[in-house]
Amino acid sequence: MLIRKLSDTRASDRNIVTDGWESARLLLKDEGMGFSFHITTMYAGKELHMHYKNHLEAVFVLQGEGTIEDLGTGEIHELKPGTLYALNAHDKHIVRPKTDIVTVCAFNPPVTGREVHDETGAYPADDSVVVLAS
Repeated sequence: MLIRKLSDTRASDRNIVTDGWESARLLLKDEGMGFSFHITTMYAGKELHMHYKNHLEAVFVLQGEGTIEDLGTGEIHELKPGTLYALNAHDKHIVRPKTDIVTVCAFNPPVTGREVHDETGAYPADDSVVVLAS
C-alpha cells in the first residue's frame, strides 16, 4: 500500500513548477500502478499549448474556470469544477485558464517524474512502454 500526502509531494522533487503550471506528481511510473496521478494547477492568464502524442490523459477540474480548445475540430469547451476532459486521441489542444485551475490528472503510460512539455507540447516517449492509440 502506498500512502502519500499532497503537502509532502509539494515540498519534494516530485513537484514540478513551470511558468504556466505546477504539477504535484503523487504516483509515478516506478510505483508500478500503470498510470501516473497528479494534482496540477494551471495559472490564470496563460495559454497552454499541449499535444500528448506519447500519452493519454484524463483531467478532472476541482476548482477554477477557463476553456479548452480542441485544435483538431476548433471546438472550445468551458472548464469549471466538475468537468472532466479526456485526451483519448492524443488531441492537440490549448487550455486558457481564466482563473487558476486546479485539476486531478492521470497519465497512461505513467510519467517518470521530471517531464515538462517539449517544443511540440508533448512529454517525451518512454521507450519501455507501448501506448495504445484510439
